Amino acid sequence: METRLILAAAVLGVAAFGADKRDTPVQPWSGYRVHDAARPEPPRITAEPGSPPSDAVVLFDGKDLSQWRPGRWTIKDGVIEAGRGNLVSAREFGDCQIHLEWQAPDPPRGHPLNRGNSGVLLMGRFEIQIFDSYSTHIYPDGQAAAIYGQTPAMVNATRKPGDWQSFDIVFLAPCWKEGKLERPARVTVFHNGVLVHHNQEIYGTVAHERLPGPYPDGVTSGPLILTGHNNPVRFRNVWVRPLTFPR
Repeated sequence: METRLILAAAVLGVAAFGADKRDTPVQPWSGYRVHDAARPEPPRITAEPGSPPSDAVVLFDGKDLSQWRPGRWTIKDGVIEAGRGNLVSAREFGDCQIHLEWQAPDPPRGHPLNRGNSGVLLMGRFEIQIFDSYSTHIYPDGQAAAIYGQTPAMVNATRKPGDWQSFDIVFLAPCWKEGKLERPARVTVFHNGVLVHHNQEIYGTVAHERLPGPYPDGVTSGPLILTGHNNPVRFRNVWVRPLTFPR
């Protein structure tokens, strides 16, 4: 008898959760009622460990560079190796989530200020630094995972050269209203799974040994760029999820 009562209560509970709630208060921030069954449901995606989410734009999966503009970078052993110049995505992105994995050369190569040197340019203008900050010292706003020339990472989570490393980036593009910058770009970054920037403001476009440059008028999207500095940094598993954040 007790078991039947418990099962009946569970069924009633499931039914209640599925019911259209018309007697609950309206949420001021959404316009929907609490537990409102008429509220749009999130789209279903698949997200398997170690694989891009099903709604991601896969920029590199080990096969070819068809998602990038023509350049001088090459594929070796299923990974991208940096060449001369930059690697620029064919598609442009605004608000987005980015995942990529990178590897500094082992043994380290080149001048101490150019070891494992590359970067991720968001919208083609705001740089998250890639650098061998495990074995090589550089100024803090030029270390790995820094917003280059602006804000150092909260901690140095860099692995040794030859080890694969990951960036997971959530980027909020700048917002313009009536020709004026209403909200600057912001970024959250995980380096090797460790939070190194949280909703950090980006103060301007990337610049070397200068203050950040001004935001380009009205621009809210741009390509993803991997920078080349004549150092054979390698990349794999690059994907982007375009997002739309509330404005």
